[in-house]
Amino acid sequence: MLSHSIRLSVTDDIVGWFDQIGPYLFYAAVFGLVFAGTGLFVGAFIPFITGDSLVFAAGLVAAAHQDSINIFVMVIGVGIAAWLGDQVGYTLGRHYGRPYLDKRKGNWLKNAISKSELFYERYGWWSIVVARFVPWGRVIIPALAGISQMNYYKFFSANLVGALLWGSGLTLAGFFTYSIPWVRGTVYAIALVVITMSVIAGVRTWRANRVSSK
Repeated sequence: MLSHSIRLSVTDDIVGWFDQIGPYLFYAAVFGLVFAGTGLFVGAFIPFITGDSLVFAAGLVAAAHQDSINIFVMVIGVGIAAWLGDQVGYTLGRHYGRPYLDKRKGNWLKNAISKSELFYERYGWWSIVVARFVPWGRVIIPALAGISQMNYYKFFSANLVGALLWGSGLTLAGFFTYSIPWVRGTVYAIALVVITMSVIAGVRTWRANRVSSK
């Protein structure tokens, strides 16, 4: 309940940005924060301002100021920024994270990464899509995929689907919520189902890892 209240408060604050900075800087702020959330790992420290509250509020602003904010530009821009952010996170993990871990023998994190490779082998494609709807997941999973050397083309396609469903989808949800209030509850219900599925997949993988390690 508290988390939901925080999200609503943050969303209201983001909507207020438009009156202070105008349409062009608003575009830049939204696109930049969406990218930085995963590409620069900013989402690990301020998840609400770089996550679903941001893109949802962007849709609300686009609906309220259709003469200044083009919803198609906003939707496409958010989708591209989300996709680019994950691509950068993956690249950093693959080119810098993996070499660092390979030099550190006996590191507990290295052992965790080895186990994660089994996770990506079984659920890798869907894990990238699902991670977009989980605050910590959208920050960590792309880099973890790179460290685990997940196939680039699989990551590329999964990241594209996740960015469209989350970034473009929630932006449109915010746009239509301006006139259809019940849509917001539906969006979070869908997100809850997706998160539940990810937890179930994680538990199954954990159990499989325990069995294989015996």
